[in-house]
Amino acid sequence: MYQPGPSIAEQFPYPSRRMPVMARNLVATSQPLATQSGIEALQAGGNAVDAALCAAITLTVVEPTMNGIGSDAFCILWDGTRLHGLNASGRSPESLQAGDFEGLNQMPDRGWGPVTVPGAVSAWVALSQRFGRLPFERLFEPAVRYARHGYMVTPITARLWARAPEQFGEFDGFAVFLPGGRAPVSGELFRCPDQAESLEQIARTRGESFYRGALAEKIAAASRRDGGRLTMRDLDKHRCDWVNPVSIDYHGHTLHELPPNGQGLAALIMLGILEHTGFSLHEPDSADALHCQIEAMKLAFADTFRYVCDPAFADINPQSLLDPDYLAERAGMIDMKRAGSPCFGMPAKSGTVYLATADEAGLMVSYIQSNYDGFGSGIVIPGTGISLQNRGRGFTLASGHPNRVAGNKRPFHTIIPAFLSRDGQPIMSFGVMGGHMQAQGHAQMVIRVCDWGMNPQAANDAPRWRVCEDGFIELEAGYDDAIRSDLSSRGHRMRPFHPEQVFEMGGAQLIQRTQDGYIGGSDPRKDGCAAGY
Repeated sequence: MYQPGPSIAEQFPYPSRRMPVMARNLVATSQPLATQSGIEALQAGGNAVDAALCAAITLTVVEPTMNGIGSDAFCILWDGTRLHGLNASGRSPESLQAGDFEGLNQMPDRGWGPVTVPGAVSAWVALSQRFGRLPFERLFEPAVRYARHGYMVTPITARLWARAPEQFGEFDGFAVFLPGGRAPVSGELFRCPDQAESLEQIARTRGESFYRGALAEKIAAASRRDGGRLTMRDLDKHRCDWVNPVSIDYHGHTLHELPPNGQGLAALIMLGILEHTGFSLHEPDSADALHCQIEAMKLAFADTFRYVCDPAFADINPQSLLDPDYLAERAGMIDMKRAGSPCFGMPAKSGTVYLATADEAGLMVSYIQSNYDGFGSGIVIPGTGISLQNRGRGFTLASGHPNRVAGNKRPFHTIIPAFLSRDGQPIMSFGVMGGHMQAQGHAQMVIRVCDWGMNPQAANDAPRWRVCEDGFIELEAGYDDAIRSDLSSRGHRMRPFHPEQVFEMGGAQLIQRTQDGYIGGSDPRKDGCAAGY
């Protein structure tokens, strides 16, 4: 068993607002009330799955800027013996066609066009049925309480909420999140009784109301009224899928991700490429270390954006992207003196919340759920408080692409949970929320923990880099000007980083296993915390 020594646990190489949390039972989320809900579930006799679900359900209420009852979800969990993966992402409406978006260059951000069947509720049911201990209705109690009686909005959530009137104010149903026509400010009490009633229906019917009952009828009626494609039949057909995680070995550890339709392959490809370089010889946070990581990430993204899609529509076996010979070939394209602009290779044919939980029995959970872009599509079903995600934004309109929009199809997903093991034993449940930052964030966390021996909080506190979708590179505050100049001299297109862009660098939660318990770290870029007992 990997045992971080005191020298690691007490190491703080970066300015930090938080200490690592050490306990035999641990919960780490992006919102303190959600973390507390998870702890309450554990102390009520629940396990790490109950804690994860209680926290996740609470997050739909207390952090609506990132997720909601109408979100999608994914999970990787260690049951004490082996890993399990759950894909609870929804598919597009059966009648959806690419022709519905004729004249557009990309999928729309708002309205019914990018709405797919929400899968988070199905994840709550499936995880509780298979692994939970507590009664299903018990998991909803904190969320219902906060929705009905109110909670004080936290500072970072309030900053994101302040954008909502401009982004979503045109949608009639969205008024429920703008009491008095404005977003609540930090420290203000916010209530949403409609959410409380919807969550109680979901709890009482074990999710049936959402997919086949009264709530489903309200969703379908709103879609029909507004010209949307989502129907009762689409909701009724939804099923989440148990899947086997995919993995790659990296410097004595194994990183596990879920297979497509998520972008987890990008993190695996990046680390697989680095395995074929001399990356570990570079000093942490040096220009050479950053250049090597960035170049590997660009190669990984080139393949990911070309090949990742609903597996039922794939034109290659995604496992072929992890073939050692292919990764070595891709690694050979890295020039340490110059930035590249890679295209995808040709392998051989063959608005998010993240949380982690762990209990003293050894069960560990890595869980993520998301609306995709803030409150999602802007569609809020009248009288329910259910904000619908806009995950269909992940489709492409490019003809012939395996991820082209079509009916009854899962889109490319940015949200990905992660898990780290060593010699077949669990080491860390972790994730980094934040769009396309997630895969590169996963890789950066693995590098800092495995290569540079950082504890989970130090890995969280460290400055991050980001390859943007347009090819520009952003370095978070914490990297000095000499590093930026060095990377510019190699041909990297550098974009200035401003403090208000901190959200773009993601929000991580990590729980690392030790011989006697766990060490947790929570991202200072978010409102949340790790807690345990």
